[in-house]
Amino acid sequence: MFFVISYDIKDDKKRTQVCNILKDFGNHVQYSVFECDLNENEYNKMLSKVLPLIDESKDSLRIYSLYESCKKKIKVYGINKISEDDIMVL
Repeated sequence: MFFVISYDIKDDKKRTQVCNILKDFGNHVQYSVFECDLNENEYNKMLSKVLPLIDESKDSLRIYSLYESCKKKIKVYGINKISEDDIMVL
């Protein structure tokens, strides 16, 4: 499934850690936004690494799940393209 993941993390060190983890699962498309095409095991692995870094009293992690039919409706204006399966690094 295709996921759009965004975060707002106050602590610089934790924010960098989350960014580096997410780079292993998808494409960094904007400052705090990633696109990831993950199966269930990959998704669970990503969550198990990221969630311990999120302080729910200060931080925000948003994960939007998109089916293939919804992914086709995404509009991108500017220099970046929508992430494709074969770009993912794992």
